[in-house]
Order: sequence, then C-alpha cells, then structure tokens
Amino acid sequence: QVQLVESGGGLVQAGASLRLSCTGSRVALALYNMAWFRQAPGKEREFVAAISRSSDVTYYADSMKGRFTISRDNAKNKNTVSLQLYSLTAEDTAAYYCAASNDVQLPRAAERYYWWGQGTQVTVSS
Repeated sequence: QVQLVESGGGLVQAGASLRLSCTGSRVALALYNMAWFRQAPGKEREFVAAISRSSDVTYYADSMKGRFTISRDNAKNKNTVSLQLYSLTAEDTAAYYCAASNDVQLPRAAERYYWWGQGTQVTVSS
C-alpha cells in the first residue's frame, strides 16, 4: 500500500514562493515515478509536473514551466518529492496532490497514477 502525505501548503501573497513536500509512508518512493497535480474549486484536476524514478526526466505543464520546480530525494531518511513554487498568483490557488505511478515510462496523464495523497491547499491572495 503506497501512502503519500503532502505538506507545505498555506496562505501566501501574490509573488511569494512556497515549497510543497510529499513523503512516502512505509514505502520507498524511489520505486515510483512521481507527479504533482492540482485542482482549483470548480475546475478539473490538472497536471503540474512529473519526475522519473532517478530524476533524469522531468515534465512540466507549459503554463508552469519556469515558475515551478519538481525534485526528489530518494535517500532512505528523506524519501521525499518536492515542488518549489515561485512567483505565485491568485490563479495558482488550488489543492495540490502528490501521486505515484509504477509505469515504466514517466506519464503525465492522471489516470496513469494509481496512488494519491490527500492534498495540501495553496491559497494565494492578490
């Protein structure tokens, strides 16, 4: 059972930065491709970024490229995937979800991710 726990969300002002973290509980995240998705109120869930098991491949949504950075630390005492958010705007307000996939290739589609965290809320005030 893959259990994911997100943290780091909060209320910030426009232009601020924030770092989200996703930790694996009783599972080595190094075994999985990982991604972040987000969902704003009244909107569909959207892909944010993805990172391969060894960090050699990363994907970003076009609208977030250059403002968000995904990274991971597979060390046993870290076991974390992070999403650094820069230059936040009100349009970035959403619940952010960490997800894991055991696909061989790094996917971007939400349906290829089989385990999800509960989400962490990011609210940006303008």
